[in-house]
Amino acid sequence: MYVLIADDHPLFRDALQRAVLAAVPDATVHTADSVPALFALIESLPDADLLLMDLHMPGARGYSALAHIRGQYPGLPTIVVSGHEEAQVARRALAHGASAYIPKSAAVEQIVEAVRTVLDGDVWLPHQLVGGSVELKADEADVAARVATLTPQQFRVLTMIAEGLLNKQIAYDLGVSEATVKAHMTAIMRKLGVSNRTQVALAASHLDVEQEALPSVPEEG
Repeated sequence: MYVLIADDHPLFRDALQRAVLAAVPDATVHTADSVPALFALIESLPDADLLLMDLHMPGARGYSALAHIRGQYPGLPTIVVSGHEEAQVARRALAHGASAYIPKSAAVEQIVEAVRTVLDGDVWLPHQLVGGSVELKADEADVAARVATLTPQQFRVLTMIAEGLLNKQIAYDLGVSEATVKAHMTAIMRKLGVSNRTQVALAASHLDVEQEALPSVPEEG
């Protein structure tokens, strides 16, 4: 059994690994500390049995990475791990396709229980978050479905645009030309059904955990 863990905090990543091995002693655990590293891990282990991922790590923005992974790899059960304790945040994660939601304050015994429950094919929430349900707003559900169609590289560009980076900054970080970034931009706008980078960022903001503030994005030709 192959279990993937994606979290950028080494100590918590180790704690998750110990909990997974307590739940499934014969599991082989692979870890990543960012969304790009996670994408590479999933591509190298397409038959992985379980993923535990943090909502907040480099390359992730709100529920966007979850929505993308659930769309690209619907057969990979995913447990979301987060510092957020709010029931609304947990239920939105489940609405986006997560099989469980584990607050980072959870005891090891709860993590073990969550892993075993999800591997048995069920959904898990800590008792304090059980009750009620969340139906995604139409705009959020639409953006999630569109984000799921992006390639991993297009997803990385989308996240960088949402963070306010310019094309030349994105090109430098990805080690590609600005022309390649512009080509990705064109594909992203087509897939999201928008016509400029500000609208790309606004679309991505529908997947933020906290949606009060609208992003400020520099416009480029």
